[in-house]
Amino acid sequence: MEVDTENVRMDETDTLVMPDDGGVVNSNGNDDDDAPTVEETYEITTTRRKTIRTSYKIQETSSSTKTTTMTTAAKLYGKDLSEYDDIDVDQLLAELTPEELNILAKEVDPDDSFMPPSQRCSYECNKSPTGPLNRKKLIEHINKQALETPDIPELKPFVPGVIRGKKWVPPPQDNTKEKEADEQIAIDLGDEYEQALSAATQEEIIDLAAILGFHSMMNQDQYHASLLNSGQPVGLGWDGVTKASQPKVYPMEPPNDTDVDATIKQVRDDDSSLTDLNWNNIKNISDEKFIQLFEGLEMNTHLESLSLTNVGLNDKTAQRLADAVEKNSTLRVLNVETNFISPPVIVKLIRSLLKTKSIEEFRCSNQRSQVLGNKIEMEITQLVEQNPTLLRLGLHLEFNDARHRVAAHLQRNIDRNRLCRTGRASRNYTIGWAMH
Repeated sequence: MEVDTENVRMDETDTLVMPDDGGVVNSNGNDDDDAPTVEETYEITTTRRKTIRTSYKIQETSSSTKTTTMTTAAKLYGKDLSEYDDIDVDQLLAELTPEELNILAKEVDPDDSFMPPSQRCSYECNKSPTGPLNRKKLIEHINKQALETPDIPELKPFVPGVIRGKKWVPPPQDNTKEKEADEQIAIDLGDEYEQALSAATQEEIIDLAAILGFHSMMNQDQYHASLLNSGQPVGLGWDGVTKASQPKVYPMEPPNDTDVDATIKQVRDDDSSLTDLNWNNIKNISDEKFIQLFEGLEMNTHLESLSLTNVGLNDKTAQRLADAVEKNSTLRVLNVETNFISPPVIVKLIRSLLKTKSIEEFRCSNQRSQVLGNKIEMEITQLVEQNPTLLRLGLHLEFNDARHRVAAHLQRNIDRNRLCRTGRASRNYTIGWAMH
């Protein structure tokens, strides 16, 4: 509900007086000298009314209680805020003296992070420096002042064993809710189960908890001992703490003692006894020996598995390997993991698999670049989808689209291979049965 009140006040009076020379002013603004002179005086009084509207807002909070809130316009220095809208701030600042500007700058703290702290801080030190800054002496002076400054005396001196002030007493707790909850949780298991559980030992209860899968009721040693039926560890009950177990010591793998020169000669001579070549973890193999191996691989017809893991294979030798794979139709497994091959060369290796379509397993993860990128992964995906013989691909793909497409295509290749194998076996069985 709004109530309007009006205050009427006479502000000013305007008076219009005709010219003294007696001339009459026509409607077109020219004096007429021939007209008779008439002196007339007109007094016009205008009344201006100023209306002040006050709003009263009544809010009903309940059926019997009413709260009345009177809202008035916000004012600054006795004036409404709307009256300051037309003020030119730049003009006011131009009229201020340097001393007034300095006072105004001290009172205003601008929130601008681009301004230096010396200009954003209202504190100013006008004292001249006594000398260059010596941080060590400054810290010593601060420590000296801190030690020499006496402590503020306590109103009540400290006495050992005497409590000063009011001692905090915890409020009494009502355990009725906990008792009700315990009564609700109570389950009647029967006399047989109650007697068995009450007479059970701690080890038997731990075994029962392990069987039921209550992992949070026991520690790791207790759980594994219960599963292995090896007896509970000594000194470990419900409150026992699992200690760190000693790690198992495994023997070091023996170094790869493959003779590099001898295997290169076997590959170049197309030795039928060499079907699996493993150069893994052999250090300091020169690029010339890699090139000799790949040259022999082009004409080899017996090698089926080639593993070159952690041998320092680079882009130059990997490109030569891709050329050899394009000409070899016997190789089935190729492993070049943990080397220094760049993503474009990896793409070239995967593209070389399409030439003869004989390789079923290709692994090339853990290379120089851990992240291949979206463009490289999409290109690898397209090449894999064109390969009908590849069954396993050891390569980490970051994007879900590429990973899912590659996995789906490899699964189709595996299913096709299985159908061909089972169909061939059933056909051979039918032919053999007909011959008998």
